[in-house]
Amino acid sequence: RQRISIERARANRLEPEFNSSTVAVPKFVGTRVFDNYDLAELIPYIDWTPFFRTWGIRSRFPGLLEDPEFSAAARPLYDDALAMLDKIVADRWFVPTAVVGIWPAQSDGDDIVVFTNESRTEVRSRLSGIRQQAAKNGDRPNLCISDFVAPADAGVADHVGGFVVTMGSEEIALAEAFERENDDYSSILLKALADRLAEAFAERMHERVRTELWGYSPDEATAPADLLRGSFRGIRPAPGYPCQPDHTEKVALFDLLDAPRAVGVELTDSYAMWPGSSVSGLYFAHPAARYFGVGHIRSDQVESYAQRKGWTIEQAELHLAPILDENG
Repeated sequence: RQRISIERARANRLEPEFNSSTVAVPKFVGTRVFDNYDLAELIPYIDWTPFFRTWGIRSRFPGLLEDPEFSAAARPLYDDALAMLDKIVADRWFVPTAVVGIWPAQSDGDDIVVFTNESRTEVRSRLSGIRQQAAKNGDRPNLCISDFVAPADAGVADHVGGFVVTMGSEEIALAEAFERENDDYSSILLKALADRLAEAFAERMHERVRTELWGYSPDEATAPADLLRGSFRGIRPAPGYPCQPDHTEKVALFDLLDAPRAVGVELTDSYAMWPGSSVSGLYFAHPAARYFGVGHIRSDQVESYAQRKGWTIEQAELHLAPILDENG
């Protein structure tokens, strides 16, 4: 696919309106920790379709429970999962914990500058973005996450948020106990449910951010099933995924949230999260914010990114290897 220069891509960036109706003042600024969260509250937010994919059942929930091709395997698996969920909730097998942050911020080209406080005089962190370089048809923009945050000259004071949620490390000992009993099925079931509950926790906390913590959609009344389809304002992209494919950006997020101390989640040498049943990401509140895939990028953006990150070209190529354009 044809790719354009980074200069042309930046010239074709998304330029949404930044005003008092699109940029909401948060109800709180800083970080907040939610300890020992109620597991039962998270159950309605579980997305079951990926759970069944773990077991090789590639169809959509709940239809797969009635599908002649899948129901014989799916129905008993679902019953077992619900039974284990009952135990997880009743006996508090997991200890869900979350940390949420909202900070003063402004875009600076393809980056987002995060400030220490509302005086906006001291820079606390920079979140680096990567811009799409695929040639676009018509008026389709070349997106970057920084497009969703107001620049300094917009005349409004914008913010960016972030979060880490986790089911805690209890899952590890519980899974090992099942394995010692040669019950691999229950071990796999437990891990799959821990992952689903972590994602459900991320969904629920994002809902609370929209309706009360940031509060830009206070009257949102969306059923959990519709939430799973993304029927709401705002996004929560994770560093290392299509909107920003550089996993090292988790370091800045974890530093802003003080995640190891706040919720006991750490980054491994390969930037994976430990414990594994954890989810992290950024919050963008602008109505125009949407998920996208950066796709492959050219060497001119690699050079720019390396400079902004304080990396050598070799370091940038290492961390961005999956998205490098073979043709430069």
